Amino acid sequence: MKSPTKHVPTALAAALVIAACSAGTAPSEAAPADTAKLDASGDQPATPVADAPFTVQEVARFDEPWAMTFLPGTKLALVTEKAGKLKLWQEGGQALDVTGVPTVSYGGQGGFGDVILAPDFASTGTIYLSWVEAGDGGTFGAVVGKAKLEQGGAPKLAGLQIIWKQDPKVPGRGHFSHRLAFSPDGKYLFIGSGERQKFDPAQDMKANLGKILRLNPDGSVPADNPFASQGGITAQIWSLGHRNILGLAFDGSGKLWNQEMGPKGGDEVNLVEAKANYGYPIVSNGDHYDGKNIPDHPTRPEFAAPKLWWNPSVSPAGLVWYGGDAYPGWKNSLFMGALSGEGLIRMGVDDGTLHKSDRWDFGTRIREVEVREDGTIWLLTDGENGKLLKLVPKK
Repeated sequence: MKSPTKHVPTALAAALVIAACSAGTAPSEAAPADTAKLDASGDQPATPVADAPFTVQEVARFDEPWAMTFLPGTKLALVTEKAGKLKLWQEGGQALDVTGVPTVSYGGQGGFGDVILAPDFASTGTIYLSWVEAGDGGTFGAVVGKAKLEQGGAPKLAGLQIIWKQDPKVPGRGHFSHRLAFSPDGKYLFIGSGERQKFDPAQDMKANLGKILRLNPDGSVPADNPFASQGGITAQIWSLGHRNILGLAFDGSGKLWNQEMGPKGGDEVNLVEAKANYGYPIVSNGDHYDGKNIPDHPTRPEFAAPKLWWNPSVSPAGLVWYGGDAYPGWKNSLFMGALSGEGLIRMGVDDGTLHKSDRWDFGTRIREVEVREDGTIWLLTDGENGKLLKLVPKK
């Protein structure tokens, strides 16, 4: 991904002022009446965040935040900071450092990654984390581990255990992906593993790069995985032909969706199905950064095509399904942050179809999107001095 030129986030600054001064603004319509033309193209114009049906409230700040998850029944959240810290944040209180975290290899796109709760977190306190570790000879790879979160005045992780690693480790510090999601029944852990900017591993069945993997919670391979009979690394694979997966989310009907950064253009959202091949690097609706053409998806119908795509790039980050009622018209939507696109994108879910329902210009890079159990949506902005933002519905 090419880094966008930095600028002062005036749109977000204006939204924060509006949040403080005009909470009584009338709500706007949640979605355009007909998105068919947008859905079939790479286009999606952005609306100023000041015109959105919410105001933006800044709640806290972190240093290069990457991911977060809320703790049920509390006003607590865990937030990873890319350089290697795990924070336990409390609304209205301090953000405490959690000790016992792994040593991460920080640099480029690598460092501390995702954090999610185990399905049995309420009884066990188990959480799952991803991060980057160094290998031999200047190589790097993502890993996934689990540990028990012990809360209190000095929160810590106990019994940290690595359950999965990218294989092979390769040089470079890009496209680790390392996004995590549990299936709704709590039986399976899905891992998004990027192709590490090496292209061909996404089609190599002997590597787990450029794949979505499906594991048991202990890291073992389910017997009914689509390639389980082939054993080894191949047995982990659920789907292949992915590039840089920076969001995984199940919707309310149990369907798994992923978003991923395309090359120069061609960012996409996919409906993830067992054994499906999404075509990268053979096809993409974008092209290589050196200008070389990549055939578009329609030229190779044997590969699974994206449900939505963007060109120019928006550089997606974070993905969450929304099933709440706090924001009128938003029930059954996917929300996705945008880095170079500097905003938030809402996609209406219609069974296996997606619609480009809304896009708001925040004027700053959005790294993460999460939903708290009270139905409110929260964002993390990217980079140093990253902000934790709450979207407050307009009355």
